[in-house]
Amino acid sequence: MFGIKLSATHGAGLRGWKGILLLGATCAGLGVACGSAQAIVPSVEYPFAVLRALDKITARVEELKVPIGRPLTFGKLAIIVRACRATQPEDAPESAAYVEVVEIRPGANDAPVFRGWMYASSPSLSAMEHPVYDLWVTGCDGAPLPSSNAEEAAPQDQPQSATPPPATPAAR
Repeated sequence: MFGIKLSATHGAGLRGWKGILLLGATCAGLGVACGSAQAIVPSVEYPFAVLRALDKITARVEELKVPIGRPLTFGKLAIIVRACRATQPEDAPESAAYVEVVEIRPGANDAPVFRGWMYASSPSLSAMEHPVYDLWVTGCDGAPLPSSNAEEAAPQDQPQSATPPPATPAAR
């Protein structure tokens, strides 16, 4: 559009940090926004998380509606969702759930499998790794819970705490 060519393979293009600085200066000088990104943070709390679970051995796929704070089992997995948040209706759609997954082992200690935020729009961003099961968030459900200031009241991620840390998308 402005005759600037960015290329990592051709010598004629702008390269490295000098090219980025020149492009940024060109955008600023022309008064053009050149790719400002804003993070979408889910902030509305919901009473249920909707998860999709796959048993890789039997090829069974099941949609699970998990109430917040109550365990649910799928195969040998015990799943507890600590929070489910979605964006406001006027924002770009995004749902995130703080999920804890434990593999139940009869006669042995249960093995932790996953603990963290899962994002509906980017399942691979924070994926559960298990040889038999896959699990991912598809959304939140139920009537939105009464509003609380999630930014101020959000606890930090601590291993001994049963409450989830604030939902913030990872930097890309």
